[in-house]
Amino acid sequence: MNMTNKSKLFNVYSCLLTYPDDELLAALPAITTTLEAADALATVQPLVDLLQSNDLISLQENYVATFDRTPSHSLHIFEHVHGESRDRGQAMVDLVDEYRNAGFDVVDSELPDYVPLFLEFLSLLDSEKALALLDDAVHVLAHIGKNLERNESPYQGIFTALEALARVEAGAMKFEAPRDMDEAMVMFGTTADGCEPLLNKKPQAAQAVKFYTQPVVKGAC
Repeated sequence: MNMTNKSKLFNVYSCLLTYPDDELLAALPAITTTLEAADALATVQPLVDLLQSNDLISLQENYVATFDRTPSHSLHIFEHVHGESRDRGQAMVDLVDEYRNAGFDVVDSELPDYVPLFLEFLSLLDSEKALALLDDAVHVLAHIGKNLERNESPYQGIFTALEALARVEAGAMKFEAPRDMDEAMVMFGTTADGCEPLLNKKPQAAQAVKFYTQPVVKGAC
């Protein structure tokens, strides 16, 4: 599949993962045509069927129940990696820098690690850059997809499709409980100057965003 088709798929998957509205439903014929042209319809057909066969209110209620009320399905990438720890804040800053360096306007109403926003960003990048970021994020995306699959959600097909586009195998994620401030104070106490331990960090240089683990190339021994 050429990168033009992949860019269109990133955009389509972004649209399908957004909160359902009249605009999305009106775009379903065009979305279906794009998926068929890229030979990518079968994987997300259950979701397309859901959107085509239900009224808007039902679709919106299902979306809220699926993503907003079920933390394991959250569409915020770093929530699955960092929870509410301070590491998530730095990861957000790195991702915003990634967006801005590419000339992408970040929507203030959405957090930068919102999956539909991230996929929209990928659709605007050149082939190598888009795939490199997808390869890095695919471990978390696959984790979300598996959680959706366990709950038999049609939305899981999008994450299966994203795994297929990546050049690396998605690895199983290993979690460490996020260390919040209270826990750190109990474990380490204050520093000699009375600062809280998580605030007593040396400044770090800006760095490229990393979503989870170093990927392993598909087909590698």
